[in-house]
Amino acid sequence: MKTDRQMKELWFKFFSEHGFKRIESASIIPENDPTVLFTTAGMHPLVPYLLGEKHPAGNKIFDVQRCIRTSDIDEVGDDSHLTFFEMLGNWYLGSCPKEEMVKLSYEFLTNKEYLGIPVDRLAVTVFAGDEVAPRDDETAKAWIDCGVKKENVFFLHDNWWALGGGVGPCGPDSEMFLDTGKPKCSENCSPACNCGKYIEIWNDVFMQYKVENAGEKAQKLARPNIDTGMGLERAVLVLNGSQSVYDTGCLKRVIDFIDSKANVKYLEDEKSKRAYRIITDHLRSSAFILGDYRGVTPSNLGQGYILRRFIRRSVNCARNIGFDTKFFKDIIDILVDEYQEDYSDLKANRQKIKDELKIEVEKFSKALEEGHKEFDKVIAGIEKHKAFAAKNGEVVENIISGKACFRLYDTFGFPFELTKELASERGYAVDEEGFKKAFEEHQEKSRTASAGVFKGGLADNSYESAKLHTATHLIMAGLRKMFGNQVMQKGSNITPERLRIDFNLDHKMTPEEIATLEKFVNDAIEQGIPVVCEEMSLDEAKHSGAVGVFESRYGQVVKVYSIGDVSKEICGGPHAKNTKDLHHLKIVKEESSSSGVRRIKAVLD
Repeated sequence: MKTDRQMKELWFKFFSEHGFKRIESASIIPENDPTVLFTTAGMHPLVPYLLGEKHPAGNKIFDVQRCIRTSDIDEVGDDSHLTFFEMLGNWYLGSCPKEEMVKLSYEFLTNKEYLGIPVDRLAVTVFAGDEVAPRDDETAKAWIDCGVKKENVFFLHDNWWALGGGVGPCGPDSEMFLDTGKPKCSENCSPACNCGKYIEIWNDVFMQYKVENAGEKAQKLARPNIDTGMGLERAVLVLNGSQSVYDTGCLKRVIDFIDSKANVKYLEDEKSKRAYRIITDHLRSSAFILGDYRGVTPSNLGQGYILRRFIRRSVNCARNIGFDTKFFKDIIDILVDEYQEDYSDLKANRQKIKDELKIEVEKFSKALEEGHKEFDKVIAGIEKHKAFAAKNGEVVENIISGKACFRLYDTFGFPFELTKELASERGYAVDEEGFKKAFEEHQEKSRTASAGVFKGGLADNSYESAKLHTATHLIMAGLRKMFGNQVMQKGSNITPERLRIDFNLDHKMTPEEIATLEKFVNDAIEQGIPVVCEEMSLDEAKHSGAVGVFESRYGQVVKVYSIGDVSKEICGGPHAKNTKDLHHLKIVKEESSSSGVRRIKAVLD
């Protein structure tokens, strides 16, 4: 029986022994991808390095990355779906030794010192080739040379990785599967089937091509990479032959704890089992979002909206099984105890997680009371309309509009299922399609907000963006001098035209404070201070006084950018060479970003 912890330790041991350097998990809030609200894969934090920037840890690295995906949130509660998961990954940056990676994959999977999967139960898929790129015979041969049976190597057209739209870096991939031993569903049975005979474990992506225009033939990439990913929870499930991801590790401990306190038992019926699992999954996701060093709190848009939804769904499910929400804090302790070894910010923010969770639970409880009152108003309004229409010989159906349902859901946190239940008791139906439409429109607004956040990401690598990046360091240095070292950067968005930077502050800056900050930055610019980059260990960087706002993403070797005695920060770059290149900074706006977080927008003249 493999545990999550054992799987991680095996992963760390294996790749360390094979010359790879371990890097720490990045934030769960993406820095370099404006298309998603959360880090959804191990490669997201590494995009700058996959595109050519030098990684401080070298060109052979590995990690365990915290991830959140919400696309299947409505499926959470079944045997396999989760919103939070951990992804084991390793990378070759700037090279693509496919045969070497296949050998490593084979050894980790089959060696008894590691996963010990019998070779006759191992099946793999490789790219079958098409008009874009040729068949990947090299990878197929490497698997067969390792010992995989020829009949267990499947050529599939789907084994191709590309960015959205099919333009940019791309390449074949090779997926690894465990043969469960079930009979073949047909003569053509393969890992492409959904019959359950083959269960995926791992995926190696060979980014060796690029496509300039959609539909064109792929060209060799000048700087190729290899990116691999193994979902931790799913791998443990497969290797243990378990029925559900909730039957193993920390998830099972949370389930057992809830079962010891709830009025309705875990396996009493399907509805109860689903409620237990939603609470378990959603509180884990909430803990990681609240505990992340980038700091997100519940709100009505973006990441904060998803966080609020996680917490409120947990509360609703807890009510359904008679589980007192006062025990949520105990679940947080179980989760932090489990994950603190790998995620130090989770450990540091244990109390903050509990406090923010309690605030949101209390808000939701009050919102539910208000929601009940608002629901009564909706019904009263329809009844009034019915009475008025009856005088004119018209008939108004007993249907609550989708717009009204969504307002109850969005404004008062009133679960749609609860609206349906109360409506049914009153002899009313609800417009489900209208609700879905309103909900989808709100999701689109959240996605737009996410694109606007683009935390920490530079729009490009132009020198104009680099100068503005340097300006953010000067701004943060000025803010810390004015308000104290507790002021930290919470995110930035930089284009060649302007910068936007978020930071924690408990008040709106006065015009005088803004003028003081602006003068601090421009004084540093006028001094013509060289911007110096040094590589050093993380401990050396901390000892030198460098500010490590986002240090978790860098690993044990970091880049430290110094601007005289004005600023010293751990950062990935790029930057200006000298402050005089910035000419002059003008702060054009200071505003609220979220609770306790302010935002400055500035330009360089």
